[in-house]
Amino acid sequence: MTGLGWVWWGWNVFGDLRTMLQYEFIRNAFAAGTVIAVLGGVVSYLVVLRRSSFASHAIGHIGFSGAAGAVLFSVNPLYGLLLFTTVSGGGMALLGERASHRDVEIGTVLAFTLGLGLLFLSFYRGYATEAYSILFGEIVGISSAQVVFTWETAIPVLAVLAFVYRPLLFASLDPEVAEAKGMPTLALGVVFMLALAVAISVAVTIIGVLLIFALTVTPAAIAIRLAKRPLHAILISVAVAVLATWAGIFIAFYEVEPVSFFIVTIIFATYLVVRLVPSGSRLASRLRSSTTE
Repeated sequence: MTGLGWVWWGWNVFGDLRTMLQYEFIRNAFAAGTVIAVLGGVVSYLVVLRRSSFASHAIGHIGFSGAAGAVLFSVNPLYGLLLFTTVSGGGMALLGERASHRDVEIGTVLAFTLGLGLLFLSFYRGYATEAYSILFGEIVGISSAQVVFTWETAIPVLAVLAFVYRPLLFASLDPEVAEAKGMPTLALGVVFMLALAVAISVAVTIIGVLLIFALTVTPAAIAIRLAKRPLHAILISVAVAVLATWAGIFIAFYEVEPVSFFIVTIIFATYLVVRLVPSGSRLASRLRSSTTE
């Protein structure tokens, strides 16, 4: 979805916000975008820590096939998305404790499911706009009911992650020692992959399948360069995701380009600053020093 395009920028940011919030679709976008960004920021850190970037990428694309199948059978695409992502995420975890590293197996399943998605679309005789919108996201097209569903889905996932945070963090940092201590590393892996699957399912409504890395990988890639302590890194990851989402919605209100483009561009530009610019490197060093004191 694109911005309004006919509204001019102003110098009064708070006045601009008041103007924007008069529209229900903008309020819905901020409400859904905030909770998804928080969820994405938290999950992002664990994805990077567990080296599951390719798995998260694959789950997003597998979800598209589920959405296409749901459209074929006249079901809400989000339900098909959730079904395919949770099944594939759980399957990846059950492959073994290092399932996230098994790129060949994950890639093979990904190729098959993408072909399956194309088959579903070929059988569908109508306009599968809902399925195609999942590729690119449609945050400014979210209804109030979708906002409620997003909150009802994301909050339980955050609660589960908070409950298993310590053992999951330990198992992610040193899986061999965790297993030697008798921790249920396989069960923790399944819980994490299911949480990742749900997070991806709700995140694609904002940024789409093709740009899923923006919220499930890049915020943590920024955060781990700015902080050593896990909790600090998670907070930074969440802050990056939330601020980028808010800024993306704000800018897109005045432009005709898609919201997801601005969100991913802001996150990527932030990563470049932290990763490449000398001043960003010095800032990273200072923050790491302050967080370890």
